Amino acid sequence: MKSVRTSVKGLVLAGLLASMGHAAMAQSAPPAPPMDHHGAAQMQEHMAKRQAELKAKLKLTAAQEAGWTTFTASMQPPAGPRPDRAAFEKLTTPERIDKMRALRAERDAAMDKRADATKAFYATLTPEQQKVFDANAMQHGQRGHGPEGQHH
Repeated sequence: MKSVRTSVKGLVLAGLLASMGHAAMAQSAPPAPPMDHHGAAQMQEHMAKRQAELKAKLKLTAAQEAGWTTFTASMQPPAGPRPDRAAFEKLTTPERIDKMRALRAERDAAMDKRADATKAFYATLTPEQQKVFDANAMQHGQRGHGPEGQHH
């Protein structure tokens, strides 16, 4: 019985230490460096190409065009400057935590906006178009991965 209790204590302690280490790393991790203009332009170009391909596959009607416009507009990356890495490094740990929480709240709000726009657009599609949309949405997150998520 004593060995079981010791094992459980060891597992709890290991889990606690791992979570503390993860929290410490998350607190000190600065925001991602800003993307250069070329990288942003390349990403925009890739997104526009994918959207054009999807639009062609969906064969939208004139009545669906307004929904498409709203949907694609919601997918655009947020405008404005990215977080300043140097300023972030000057913050105290509690200030960094607060800043990261604020940034997370902004990302969550943007994600909710995109999700709502996607659902609204999806509702305007015919069942056949929904199948096309579903198939293409799954491809977006699986670039460069094999059937079991392995890199090619």
